[in-house]
Amino acid sequence: MPLLDMPIEKLREYQGINPRPADFDEYWERGLKEVNSVDPQVTLEKADVVLRGIETYHLFFKSTKNATIHAHYVRPDTGEKLPVILLFHGYGGNVGNFIDKAGWVAQGYAVLAMDCRGQRGLSEDVNPVKGSTQHNLIMRGFDDPDPDNLYFRNVFLDTAQLVRVAKSLPGIDAGTMYAHGGSQGGALTVVCAALCPDNIKKAAPIFPFLSDYKRVWEMDLAVNAYDDRFYAPYLGMQDHVWEKLGYIDIQHLAGRIKGEVLWLLALMDNICPPSTQFAAYNKIKAKKDMVIYTNHGHESLPSSGDLVATFFNT
Repeated sequence: MPLLDMPIEKLREYQGINPRPADFDEYWERGLKEVNSVDPQVTLEKADVVLRGIETYHLFFKSTKNATIHAHYVRPDTGEKLPVILLFHGYGGNVGNFIDKAGWVAQGYAVLAMDCRGQRGLSEDVNPVKGSTQHNLIMRGFDDPDPDNLYFRNVFLDTAQLVRVAKSLPGIDAGTMYAHGGSQGGALTVVCAALCPDNIKKAAPIFPFLSDYKRVWEMDLAVNAYDDRFYAPYLGMQDHVWEKLGYIDIQHLAGRIKGEVLWLLALMDNICPPSTQFAAYNKIKAKKDMVIYTNHGHESLPSSGDLVATFFNT
């Protein structure tokens, strides 16, 4: 088969090379304590969208650094208690259209789809940080001496706050909560399942982003989503770079997952290289399975939607 990365035998054993900070667990326990102390102040606004048999809402909630986060909340027009799917979008995108969630609603799910703060949706990124805020969001907050100001640290915590919000909504079966998304959304799916391991019963990430940064650099793939400008100012001090980025490296969170995982991966992915994904997947101790597309890259994967639906429905 065509080979972009390591042979599959080595991928199945690969454990990643980006360092894990010594205080990694304390860092995330502190973050969870912070977000759990924030009153989400949930508000619902009926959307000006007409979908037959479907209720559509704009949902807003508070999260860390006093940001207001937006989500679509979509559910069948019924009083029944429903399982819920948390959806996360790709890098630089947003939640899309309400109609996009109709397929899940037709399957009997409520859906909460979150806009990432400061991207193309309605969520705020109001946290002041020192240093560069241009180009790649991976580096937003990197020059700030406080690692709690890393942009993705707060996006990760937004996923945990979304879980709290979902549990508080009437008509939601909090015992049946799933997470799903691709690329950045795949990373946030992993993160959500890791930060809320007792709540997310199933997670279906597709070619996740934000993993094993040093490996991306060594493969000379620090382009596109892993924009090379995010490394450029730091040549000569790379050990410090990798260590700090380790706080927001999903491979170091993956071992916390308790729910069942279905992971979709494409071997010709030159945006989120397979080895960076295996670095995270190989650390998951919970029940898991991976579907490997041998001749596809970072693109629409055939039957991926049907596979995820079947996984959630069984």
